[in-house]
Amino acid sequence: MKSLRHAVAFAVPAVVAAGIAAGAAVLATARRVVTPSVRRNDTQILAVDTGAQTIELSRTPDTELPGRYGLFTTGTYGYVKLGAVLSADRTRVRRKLLTQIEPGARVDRDAAFSGWYHVTPSELHLPWESVLIGSPAGPCPAWFFPADSSTWVIQVHGRGTLRSECLRAVPVMHALGLPTLVVSYRNDGEAPRSRGGSYALGASEWRDVDAAIGHALRHGAERVVLMGWSMGGAIVLQTAVSSGHRDAIAGIVLESPVVDWRTVLRFQARESGLREPLPGLAMSALGNTFLARLSGAEEAIPFDRLDMVARASELSAPILILHSEDDGFVPADASHALAEARPDLVTMPEFRVARHTKIWNYDQDGWTAAIDQWMTAKGLA
Repeated sequence: MKSLRHAVAFAVPAVVAAGIAAGAAVLATARRVVTPSVRRNDTQILAVDTGAQTIELSRTPDTELPGRYGLFTTGTYGYVKLGAVLSADRTRVRRKLLTQIEPGARVDRDAAFSGWYHVTPSELHLPWESVLIGSPAGPCPAWFFPADSSTWVIQVHGRGTLRSECLRAVPVMHALGLPTLVVSYRNDGEAPRSRGGSYALGASEWRDVDAAIGHALRHGAERVVLMGWSMGGAIVLQTAVSSGHRDAIAGIVLESPVVDWRTVLRFQARESGLREPLPGLAMSALGNTFLARLSGAEEAIPFDRLDMVARASELSAPILILHSEDDGFVPADASHALAEARPDLVTMPEFRVARHTKIWNYDQDGWTAAIDQWMTAKGLA
């Protein structure tokens, strides 16, 4: 009996400690989901040839992609543009530099590969102006690119990025004669911070996009096309079913979109080596008001409300989905499910090889043609 008491005395604290550790892991996982992320270095600069204007990077599924991209660096240059792949072996890729790097420049080793390509509106050589959108969160900065049509495009960037992500689509829309408003939203690093400073994964951010629709309608727009990139797709879809201006939404373009967060978070958990039940428990925590706040969220995350496959019947505007089968970050499964649920609304051309939000970079002609043909066929341009 004495030995049993000793065993229990040792076992109970161990079980409690294990439970505390598991709970902490669940909350930490949940916190990562709602905490605005910072840019993560994902490659290394191995060599720069300033004579030939080439750069060597460590090889990854992104850095080996054909096409035009960007690279966030530290040192003399904050951002450089990259062109074609010139050679590659098992560990490194040599690419053409499209931004000239001068001899003697300091370029640090760690870098982040990007699909942005354009960083500032002035790079597009189009008329533009900065405006402020009065939203429930406060004044949200936006870029406005004027054109003659009364159909405006409102673009919404993704998670952990800024408005620059959207600049690739502006020339396409401008060529179609459409004004474009590129907006920010709460907690993205440019728009005002909410009380808790956390993402709601679209459940509250849509209100800032709704304010942008109101701004457009007050300044000459008669209807709008919403375009969302990655998490911006989730925000746009929430706007489409929640906005008081929904009758003015004439079309939706989704680029590598989040259509159902559960699908995305389970995929990303597997890719990060996290096994069930941890991802499921983290989502359950975020769905509980008390545990969500412990995780850093301001309110419980309504995953059912954010599942736009389940809510497909509520959609009414035509939708173009641009999503690579090889996205690698936001799987295309939910996009296909939405296309299957609403074949009357959804057009989804096939793209492969391109990674997350990099279809323009990999296949600019195909990406541009898909938007141009769809917009024209739907009478939006």
